[in-house]
Amino acid sequence: MVNRKELLLGEPERVFRREESPVLRLNEEEANAAIDETDSLDDDHRMILNMGPSHPSTHGVLRLMLEMEGETILRSKPVIGYLHTGMEKTAEGLSYLQGATNVTRMDYAAPLFSELAFSLTTEKLLNIDVPPRATWIRMLMCELNRVSSHLLFQATNGMDLGAVSMMIYGWREREEVLRFFEKVTGLRMNHNYIRPGGVAADLPEGWREDVKKLLEIIPPRLEEYDTLQTNQPIFRERLQGVGVMNPAEALALSATGPILRSTGYVWDLRRHMPYLAYDEVDFDVVVGTYGDCFDRFAIRLNEIRESLKIIEQILELMPEGDYRIQNKKVTPPPRARIDESMEALIHHFKIFTEGFHVPEGEAYVAVESPRGELGCYIVSDGGPNPYRMHIRGPSFVNLQTLPHLMEGGLIADGVAVISSVDPIMGEVDR
Repeated sequence: MVNRKELLLGEPERVFRREESPVLRLNEEEANAAIDETDSLDDDHRMILNMGPSHPSTHGVLRLMLEMEGETILRSKPVIGYLHTGMEKTAEGLSYLQGATNVTRMDYAAPLFSELAFSLTTEKLLNIDVPPRATWIRMLMCELNRVSSHLLFQATNGMDLGAVSMMIYGWREREEVLRFFEKVTGLRMNHNYIRPGGVAADLPEGWREDVKKLLEIIPPRLEEYDTLQTNQPIFRERLQGVGVMNPAEALALSATGPILRSTGYVWDLRRHMPYLAYDEVDFDVVVGTYGDCFDRFAIRLNEIRESLKIIEQILELMPEGDYRIQNKKVTPPPRARIDESMEALIHHFKIFTEGFHVPEGEAYVAVESPRGELGCYIVSDGGPNPYRMHIRGPSFVNLQTLPHLMEGGLIADGVAVISSVDPIMGEVDR
């Protein structure tokens, strides 16, 4: 384990090549045999230990096989698949209109990002552009979702480290954001709000006042988090110098999001590969220095502040107009039109029974979710359903950093490392 103090004194940067891999490469049979052999400690006091699947310490149904020497983790192996839902295969039997209902359940802490990635990919295949108002509504909802997701991290990360009060405080602020989501979409989670062609409904009356209220409530509470956690000696001791990773390791393991930025590598899709209207708003990409658990905590805390800065600008720049594309072949007609027009009734019936046809081709679009690069790849055969769909879930990719982050640390630090990765298992076992 690299100590932050050693880094401050000029400890040379670690290289990615290691004499012994930190990954425990055993199958189930070999692991069980190893456990039997290590019931009585051998000469070098190594043993195989199963950690999880248990919630909340492993943040869902994640199992870790650990090779231990005393309380020190020598090697580890994440074991996944306990929550597998087959959503990518399920997508082949759903129309593009129904697709957002499916993908929204992957990352249940940030469902709007999955809907956004799916909708942008579908629109790329259709070669259509949504109205400006729909674009800005999507930005507003996604940045609020980023805030709620990072608030959830603050809550669970605090609880994992013994700061039980943070679970109450983080949940309290997140609840305010979810209350706004319920007013806009009708649901607190799994919204099915961002759809191909725009959004399901326009923002309700009084939405500006609701957002301004959130902008008043959350910043002072973030200052309280700083006081309670950032400046707390025990909290810092649990995180500083724990789970260290350098930029070369993070890039080699395809890590993205706060994990990559904690190493000091500046990479944010909103800034470097802009989508929606992120090139029209001003915000900073928050990066760390040491790539440890403390940096990953601090980045998420400060990303909330940056998201609030973006939301303030959206309030000023939100245009008027349609909230979805006026294309009868893609979006259903207004409910009132169905009673007046036979053509509208036919379009409504066709869209909701068969769906709309998407030209043949393939497309990939990535967005910056709270956990990193969330990508959606769709292959179309010209029909109303995707021929193939694959989601690049950042939680899935980021999990492979665990053996490298946990190597040489104590088992007590293992929970802190898992929490700092912030995995959502629904996205891992999608």
